[in-house]
Amino acid sequence: MLDLALIWALIIALGVLIYVILDGFDLGIGIVFAFFPHDEDRQVMMNTVAPVWDGNETWMVLGGAGLFAAFPVVYSAVLSALYLPLVLMLVGLVLRGVAFEIRGKSQRTRPVWDLAFMTGSAMATFFQGVGLGAFIQGIAVVNREFAGNGFDCFTAFSLFTGAGLMATYAMLGCGWLIIKTDGQLQRRMFRLMPALTIALLAAMAVISVWTPLSQPAIASRWFGPALSMLWPVPLAVLACARGILQAVKTGNETRPYLLTLALIALGYLGFLISIWPNLIPPGVSLWAAAAPESSLKFTLIGVVAILPVILFYTGYSYWVFRGKVRPHDEGYH
Repeated sequence: MLDLALIWALIIALGVLIYVILDGFDLGIGIVFAFFPHDEDRQVMMNTVAPVWDGNETWMVLGGAGLFAAFPVVYSAVLSALYLPLVLMLVGLVLRGVAFEIRGKSQRTRPVWDLAFMTGSAMATFFQGVGLGAFIQGIAVVNREFAGNGFDCFTAFSLFTGAGLMATYAMLGCGWLIIKTDGQLQRRMFRLMPALTIALLAAMAVISVWTPLSQPAIASRWFGPALSMLWPVPLAVLACARGILQAVKTGNETRPYLLTLALIALGYLGFLISIWPNLIPPGVSLWAAAAPESSLKFTLIGVVAILPVILFYTGYSYWVFRGKVRPHDEGYH
């Protein structure tokens, strides 16, 4: 018999990973915007994601809808616990979206929209990271309802994970721009990549130490039965980082981005192992949080039908807009 709750958990986990990969690099472009003050460079950077950026957010919608349909307890409790960072994240996404639409058509107010694009990207990323940190620390649930305070999510740990996610997305954005640009702009991206790699490694190291020290349940998992699964992860992380630095030295265009994706996948794997089988740490399992089986079956039919369509049009849009973007190409106006 199929474990429908597990299938739904895997679908949502996949959707979250795809969202981080796709929306991560275009948010990252907004973060690295500040390092490139020239208008021509900024226009090229925006043009690299203009055709696809809004489609990337489809995966956020899929994740939220999946939680509501398959795990209503998680949807209710987690959204209540993370209400403030999620609202601030949405404010950032709105700022970024408005900047995308108006910047290319503005002249006198263009610096304002540049600032909106940078601020919105940084806000959305930072508060996603705050939500992640608060989730890792655990959410108080009593009688299947959130029992904490709306400000519980703002801790030193969650604020640090917010900063760490900014380094992660900036690295993704830099890797994407190395692939999509050339000339002087690409060379400057190559020079920026090592600093971002070191920043991300430092953030991962601090979080890896801080998490088990502050969360005994995660510490017992890391150094208990899951140790055999986790010990290769730090070695793989170092290997990826070394590969990125070597690729930058040799001028390889695709490897920095692909290895950054590998770093994210490794971090995500460690996160899933740390909280398994809970959907609300520290103690609400995915089976306890699942909707009735009839609801799981009904909604699964819908997602099985729509998921291939989303995957197809996402892949097709990237295929259509493949290749380099140059300063005098027709851009986003």
